[in-house]
Amino acid sequence: MREARSVVLKPVVSEKSYARLDEGVYTFVVHPDADKAEIRRAVESIFNVSVVKVNTLNRMGKRKRNRRSPTFGHRPGTKRAMVTLASGDRIELFES
Repeated sequence: MREARSVVLKPVVSEKSYARLDEGVYTFVVHPDADKAEIRRAVESIFNVSVVKVNTLNRMGKRKRNRRSPTFGHRPGTKRAMVTLASGDRIELFES
């Protein structure tokens, strides 16, 4: 079992993720091998909130062209988790 801070890596800062804050849905980049139960326990222990639902998605890294040679590289893929909190719970990190 991993430590909570190694499961939840960082919050996602984007317009779409901030638009879902009103619904009580918070988006995080998580460890690629973490499952939904681990993510739930990690968010509950780090932020002292109760989690209702966890949705995950794996995002493939983009293919990027090299400028000087005719080869391609890849950006790394990430795993994201959309965590729905119980009504009345908030994470202050996103609010300020």
